[in-house]
Amino acid sequence: MKDWEGITEFVYVAESESFTLAAQRLAISTAKVSRQVSALEGRLNVKLLYRTTRKVSLTQEGTLFYQHCRGVLDGLEAAERAVAQLQSHPQGKIKLTAPVTYAEKKVAPLINNFVIQNPKIEVNAYFTNRQVDLIDEGYDIAIRLGKLQYSTLMARKLADRRIHLCASPDYLEEHGTPHSLSELNRHNCLLGTLDYWRFNTREGEKNLRVKGSLRYNNGGALLDAALKGLGVVQLPDYYVEQYIAEGKLITLLSDLEDRDEGVYAVYPGNRYIAPKVRLLIDYLAEYLT
Repeated sequence: MKDWEGITEFVYVAESESFTLAAQRLAISTAKVSRQVSALEGRLNVKLLYRTTRKVSLTQEGTLFYQHCRGVLDGLEAAERAVAQLQSHPQGKIKLTAPVTYAEKKVAPLINNFVIQNPKIEVNAYFTNRQVDLIDEGYDIAIRLGKLQYSTLMARKLADRRIHLCASPDYLEEHGTPHSLSELNRHNCLLGTLDYWRFNTREGEKNLRVKGSLRYNNGGALLDAALKGLGVVQLPDYYVEQYIAEGKLITLLSDLEDRDEGVYAVYPGNRYIAPKVRLLIDYLAEYLT
């Protein structure tokens, strides 16, 4: 930065042909302007200005140097205007990742609405259940569900997420309704990738091992099995909330549902948050439910 010292002062003196007017324009003292220009001449080992009691004018070297410096300052001013415009009118690309089903049901419709409202912002969304490395893979935002692991990433909670235990009315009519965790061992539990379900008891979080005749690594398949009366299932709200509202699934042991869940926007903690990224995170936080 030392190489830049005195350049602005020199340009303003050259344009106003006065150290006093340049100082007024920069809101600093005339003495400081004179010192900075003299120091600049010393570093360049060249005389840039002719100084008399009545007039300041450019030397041949000063004229050449001024032409280059004016272009540099014009470029800096244009850069500042461009950044300011981005602050007030965000634009550019955002790279986002989110879990597949949640993204399809919740995130994608909101992104589409967001792009309609902000046509100068381009969103590149990649839906995957793999936990991507934001920094190595160049993502601005990751949507993550449940409990977050410790990391250097920053996170903002966007919404709550609840895990429901439920079954169809037909299944419960045939097999009875469980009223405690101990009764679940008498029921056909539809399993996902894990062989346990999570509950919130008076003693704290409890992982209960369960078993059943079906196992899928896909929430949609588990949902279909539950709707067809094949057993009891534990799934996030975005899978089952519609069917619970329609009475096609009945919630069970709701007082033991794990409430320490959330939907988070995660982003690199070592970067300045661009206005376009903050705008999208704010939008998701406002409309995700």
